[in-house]
Amino acid sequence: MTTPPPYYGPPAQPANDKTTLWGVLGIVFAFCCWPLGVVFAVLSLMEAKKVNKQPTLAYVTFGILAIALVINIILAATGALGNLMGGKS
Repeated sequence: MTTPPPYYGPPAQPANDKTTLWGVLGIVFAFCCWPLGVVFAVLSLMEAKKVNKQPTLAYVTFGILAIALVINIILAATGALGNLMGGKS
């Protein structure tokens, strides 16, 4: 006599939130097109709050954008940004 296999129930439904998607897109666009990085970071933050998840990727995106802004200000203040962009020395 064999025992029937245990019943595990129906498979779990996939999560329908887009927190991770917006967060990853925010990080990617933070490096190449900062306005889109800001938009996706805000979307990730709002979605995370809506579904009660940690907004870690949104915070990472905001950190990358803040560091890039500080670097850009330093380069512009020292004149190095003009040299990088092919401007006059």
